Amino acid sequence: MATQPVTQRDSFTSKIGIIAAVAGSAVGLGNIWKFPYITGVFGGGAFVLVYLICIALIGLPVMLSEFIIGRKAQRNAVGSFKKLAPGTLWFMPGIMGLVAAFMILAFYGVVAGWTLEYLLKSVLNAFAGKNPADLEGMFGGFISQVTKPIIWQCVFMGLTGWIVLAGIKGGIERASKLLMPILLMIIIILDIRAITLPGAAEGLAFLFKPDFSKLSAEGMLSALGHAFFSLSLGMGTLITYSSYMGKRENLATTAVQVTVADTVIALLAGIAIFPAVFAFGIEPGAGPGLVFITLPNVFQQMPGGYFFCLLFFLLLAVAALTSSISILEVVVAYFVEELKLGRRAATIMATIAITIAGIPCSLSMGVMSNVQFMGKTFFDWLDFIAANILLPLGGLLIVAFVGWYLGREKTETEVTNEGELKAGYLPLFMFLAKFVAPVVIAIVFLHGLGLF
Repeated sequence: MATQPVTQRDSFTSKIGIIAAVAGSAVGLGNIWKFPYITGVFGGGAFVLVYLICIALIGLPVMLSEFIIGRKAQRNAVGSFKKLAPGTLWFMPGIMGLVAAFMILAFYGVVAGWTLEYLLKSVLNAFAGKNPADLEGMFGGFISQVTKPIIWQCVFMGLTGWIVLAGIKGGIERASKLLMPILLMIIIILDIRAITLPGAAEGLAFLFKPDFSKLSAEGMLSALGHAFFSLSLGMGTLITYSSYMGKRENLATTAVQVTVADTVIALLAGIAIFPAVFAFGIEPGAGPGLVFITLPNVFQQMPGGYFFCLLFFLLLAVAALTSSISILEVVVAYFVEELKLGRRAATIMATIAITIAGIPCSLSMGVMSNVQFMGKTFFDWLDFIAANILLPLGGLLIVAFVGWYLGREKTETEVTNEGELKAGYLPLFMFLAKFVAPVVIAIVFLHGLGLF
């Protein structure tokens, strides 16, 4: 019986490529429209301090755990667990990550499509002369349409699929090395403009002035939750990406570098947004309203606003794209390695399936807004199931797998590159992976379900 030839897996080719790709996965729309706002609401610098502690206690252990699993197995999110724990049910965290990635990209592609529409609007100077009520009506009118948002969703998903189709080295790594410097350059230009506006100091105070009186239990839980979700943990992206890393990469150093990059960009986004918002006396908000209604209002009042508005929506589109390619790769890698499809067929099939699943999410903003179950639309349900159930449960099982199943000896072999590197942090990491991170993630999970 003839055996199939073993095909060489694609891989990252440089350290900068790895950092750009993994940081790009972590840096998404949430960094820009959620993190800065919750920072200000929950005590500014006090919240940042708690957030950094949460990153150290949860973010880094879970990220390093995913890196260990992916690189050790050199497989996709599901296949990694099957290889490392054959004949057991440990593949379930991989399945949960795969399903979460599918669900998240279904609705994320819809919102990312909005950024392309608004990028075009900024090119055409469509916000000129519009008051806040006009801008609110413009946004509501756009997202409630049937055709146009779906067209933009398809354009965005097509762009994502095109990059992923080219593979790791020729697609994801090349795109990340181009897009991440562009993202950083745009955000720094916007920061410089924002802090030079008259009255910008109030916005910086909103972000960074420590106010421990605002740091409630809810604020701490928000810091916990955001520390977990902002790093793309639990959805298989980091397991998948790390499976393309070389055996000589320092996993712990990479995890720290990615975490720092993600946090710095989130803070830089806040510096770009809130000094400008406060300079023009506008009440800050969070979510889509901030970026699609409030900020167009701010930019048109600002000298040079046309140019900075254009840059901002380009920033949003780039941030969305660097995340979407990592999420799609989770599904594509599974199709290639577990279903034995060619990369081209796998990418096309995954892209089309996710886009179709996203169409009801788009219609949830308009003609399907009344189609609800327990008060939630199709869009809301995908978001809720992925963010509140699959990601935290997946993350909890991932650290438990490394802490309790793989154990210290196998973990040490992987993080030291078979003895080449020192890992003085290992006892602390194992303690966090076994005891601290699972308990804290369980609290995030229960809070997300409204039970804590």
